[in-house]
Amino acid sequence: MNQIHVAQPDGLRKDEPVPSRYALSVGDIEVLVISDGVLSIDPETLATNAEKAELSAWLSDNFLSPEVIDYPLNVAVVRSGEQTVLIDSGLGTEFPGFPRAGQLAMRLEAAGVDPASVTDVVLTHLHMDHIGGLLVEGLRGRLRKDLRVHLAAAEAEFWQAPDFSRTAMPAPVPEVLRTTASRFLDVYRSQLRPFETEHEVAPGVLVKRTGGHTPGHSLIRLESGGQRLTFAGDAVFQCGFDQPDWYNGFEHDPEESARVRMRLLKEMAATGEHLMATHLPFPSVCHVAAAGNAFRFVPTVWDY
Repeated sequence: MNQIHVAQPDGLRKDEPVPSRYALSVGDIEVLVISDGVLSIDPETLATNAEKAELSAWLSDNFLSPEVIDYPLNVAVVRSGEQTVLIDSGLGTEFPGFPRAGQLAMRLEAAGVDPASVTDVVLTHLHMDHIGGLLVEGLRGRLRKDLRVHLAAAEAEFWQAPDFSRTAMPAPVPEVLRTTASRFLDVYRSQLRPFETEHEVAPGVLVKRTGGHTPGHSLIRLESGGQRLTFAGDAVFQCGFDQPDWYNGFEHDPEESARVRMRLLKEMAATGEHLMATHLPFPSVCHVAAAGNAFRFVPTVWDY
């Protein structure tokens, strides 16, 4: 089985108490996983269709609090050929209710990544914790004028009049999601590069719409030199390996989300390739193993 080999980061500019970036490679493609921080959420959001006893048992088995849990928030910088691609952008700094997230701008600088070097942005979807970083004034002003922002056409269309009827989000989250997405589309409209089903953003960097979580939710496949890694966005969460049929409160189509998740995890388990996702524990790079009718999250061993 081909392995992803750790690459040396371009520069370590700032020390933090815990690691916030992780460098690896997929063939000739360089990847830098960056933690945007964590979101504190009600654990009931993880499994809106589960019995309370089931969820409590899962939380206990994973040493997680039944009151509030820390939701990891990961983004990635990908270098392929002459292009530098930012995958999602974290929360940004406009949401005081989440003071431990919104670290992207500082951590790009700490990693030696100049925002002006980013040629393309790929968005898995337009929830605020994936687009807010691009609305931070200090970061936004340092981006290229010819920056290309790739997202599914269905995603942009959905947020013109979003439907939250099947979600289970606490107030006032739906309205904040709506206003943030609307503002983002207004700010970046001239730079949007919408696609229908899939699009190759850079050599070996393919974005593909899955739907489910949102109508235009997409994942990003990296492939080079016989190696592959999939950035799954919000298609899978930490509990989704053990309980792939649990509905997340932020899913706009819970049944389709569960089908997307099951197909993805089956594929990853069969191929043995690497997976990473927005809300898996940092740096989120893992393998997927089959476990009866469910799966196991197998973290990739860090290589220094």
